[in-house]
Amino acid sequence: MTPEFLLTALIVCLAPGIGVIYTLSTALGGGLRRGLLAAVGCTIVTGFHLLAALAGLAALLHASALAFQTVKFAGVAYLLWMAWTTLRGRGTLDVQADTGAKRHGALVIVWRGILLNLLNPKLPIFFVAFLPQFIPADAAAPTALMVELGLGFVAMTGLVMAGYALAAGGVRVWITGNETAMRWLRRAFAASFAALAARLATERA
Repeated sequence: MTPEFLLTALIVCLAPGIGVIYTLSTALGGGLRRGLLAAVGCTIVTGFHLLAALAGLAALLHASALAFQTVKFAGVAYLLWMAWTTLRGRGTLDVQADTGAKRHGALVIVWRGILLNLLNPKLPIFFVAFLPQFIPADAAAPTALMVELGLGFVAMTGLVMAGYALAAGGVRVWITGNETAMRWLRRAFAASFAALAARLATERA
């Protein structure tokens, strides 16, 4: 695993996307522990997409327009639902729990992170396009090397998501007490989920 691969993987993981937005909003709404649970969900599904790529499912999604469109628009619908619940104060950025209201359970938080990223058909295709760039043409065991690089990317995803959760959890105490700030944060995260839905809707295999 070369330094070039690790640096590239870090840059890719740091880029704002579905997992980052979900982790940040969950940590700001529910605190560090819940942000870390969101990070766990996003990391688990990255491993699933790696397995899908290795199993050839990425090629199926790339070749089958129906399969790609079905997964894609299911993801679009879920992202729009997340945008609506966040805007209404019932989604990830819901801080009413601090006053004793019911909170989402740990499994629900992890599952949402999995589902949000699972319904993005571009991720397994990304693995197929990204990993081979770092596999030498004369590699003795290219499949094993691809697995190694993939696991390294999954680990990097977990570390970066945990870092986002730590950052959001650290500033949460100064933000959640300000209702005006929270109102604008809800709008910002709702707009982010909606923008991600729009971007996903225009993706092509």
